[in-house]
Order: sequence, then C-alpha cells, then structure tokens
Amino acid sequence: MRRGLATIVVGLAATCALTVPAAASAEELQVPWTVDAALAAQSAAPDSSPPGANDFSCKPSRRHPQPVILAHGLLANQTVNWRTIAPYLKNRGFCVFSLTYGTKDGVDSGVYQPGGLEKIQSSARELKRFIKRVRKATGASKVDIVGHSEGSLMPDWYVRFQGGARYVDDYVAMTPLWGGTDPAGLATLNTVAVTLGLEPALAATIDQQCTSCRQFLQGSRFMQRLHTKGITSKRVDYTNIVTKNDELVMPYTSGILPKAKNVTNVVLQDYCALDQAEHVSVFADPVTAGFVYRALDPKRAPDPPCTAVLPAIGAPGYTGN
Repeated sequence: MRRGLATIVVGLAATCALTVPAAASAEELQVPWTVDAALAAQSAAPDSSPPGANDFSCKPSRRHPQPVILAHGLLANQTVNWRTIAPYLKNRGFCVFSLTYGTKDGVDSGVYQPGGLEKIQSSARELKRFIKRVRKATGASKVDIVGHSEGSLMPDWYVRFQGGARYVDDYVAMTPLWGGTDPAGLATLNTVAVTLGLEPALAATIDQQCTSCRQFLQGSRFMQRLHTKGITSKRVDYTNIVTKNDELVMPYTSGILPKAKNVTNVVLQDYCALDQAEHVSVFADPVTAGFVYRALDPKRAPDPPCTAVLPAIGAPGYTGN
C-alpha cells in the first residue's frame, strides 16, 4: 500500500509541476523483467552503469551494511547483465556497484563492449581493485557479491587466492559452474588436444579472442587448481541459483555445491515449475531476483514469487518492482 501511495504522489507532482521535498519523494526505480530491456539499455548507452548502481556517495545502512558488487558473465557487461538486478536491489535499500571487467583491445563492435574475455586471474585482480575502491568510499569492512555465469566463478579466485575471503560476506552465484562446463563436447576436445600435444595451437586460436574461455572447461588447469585449493571459504556464505534449462553450463548440476552450513543450493524449477528461465534470462527473472534478495537479507526478505518466466525472454507479464 505504501508503494502505491508513493507512486501516486510522484505522478501528481510531475503533472502539476510541483516540487516535492526530498524527504517525501522516495520514488522507486523501474525494474524491467525482460532481456530486450537490457539490450535496449546497451544500445542507448553502451557500457554505462545500470540504474541504481555506482553511487559512490551511498552509505550502507544498518539493515544492509555490506555494499553489493555485481559481476557480469562472459561476453556481457555491466549495462546488459544488471539492468534488472541493480535497480531491484537499490529499491530494497542496498548500496549497489557494478563494473565491466576483462575487456580486450580490438574485441569491440563500437556499440558493444563484451567483457569477461581476459584471463580469469587478471579479471579477479580488476575486481580486487574495484572492491577496495568501494570499501574505501562506503566505509564498509566487507562486501556482498552477486555474479552471473563467469561472474559467479571469477570472484572465487579473488576469494580463494587473492585474500578476498576477509572482505566478502555473502556470495550469490547465478548459473554457476563450479565443476566447469562441457558444452558441445568442448571440454572433451580440449582434453584430447592436450593429450595429443595440440594445446598450443588450440590456445593460439581461442585465446586471442577469449583467454578465459578454455578456463571454464571441465578438467582445465584453472579448474584443477581451484579444486585443489578448495572451492569455498568457510568465512563466506554461498548461495547457488541454477536452472535445469541451462544450455551453457552443462550439466547444470555443475553449479551445485556439496551440503555445508555456509552453502545454499537453489534449483529454480524445483521451487517454481512456471520458471523456465535458461542461462541468459535468469538475469531478468523475478524468481531468481527473489532468491538473491533472500540470500542478502534472509531475515527480512519475503518468499520469492512463483511466476512464468520464458527462455531467452524473461517475465514480460510480471509487474513487481
């Protein structure tokens, strides 16, 4: 009821050209629930901060003392990946920050700058510097991380190998790939290439455009080292949100971690059969957003909604903010 009244007040103020005092206008940001809204945002303002993100004057509240860092997926950037989640979390009182990491010179169409292409270790160093900047600006001792796809894996290198465990409280992974992935048999092909001594040639072909791509594959040297160290830190709480429809993380169970006190696994279709989001549309999925909110504020967040979500499209009929 309170949200409805606030919207009416703001609308009347605009119509009558009145000036509403700042204390009385708590207008919410609009939250789109479709993938095409993210693409339109990228077209309008390439690689710009999504609504609600990167206000370095934001001071975390007692309710939400950790700033939230958003880490995008492979070939995405902050504009595309977080057009929905950034304003959604901002409306709920979080200080939200996002970055585009891992860009490569020469891999840019002029209107679209894909990220996540550099070596994961290098991207993790970018994240480390960004988190240091956010902590300094906000005065927060720790941050929360929400990542999608590669952005659900890359920050763990920061946590496990770059001292990040002391600075991360909650770690929310959307379509994670803790065990690596084998789409179209690429992991198998990579293993065969290594066995036959063809890895340098394969690397030269792929790494020029995407250095991180082979690192995601099951059995890669990166994955082996991550597993040797141990995927999780006992100092960090992990929430993994996976979809049975994932066409890029294969099998989707690669994103599920063994049961532990600091691990929560969510399979979207087990919670809501109407949610048929795949790898991409989870970023415009109100069910996923609800689980992100619950992970960051488990004492106050309501149960996530159960609503229809379409593969590659999102939830065009959903009206929540």
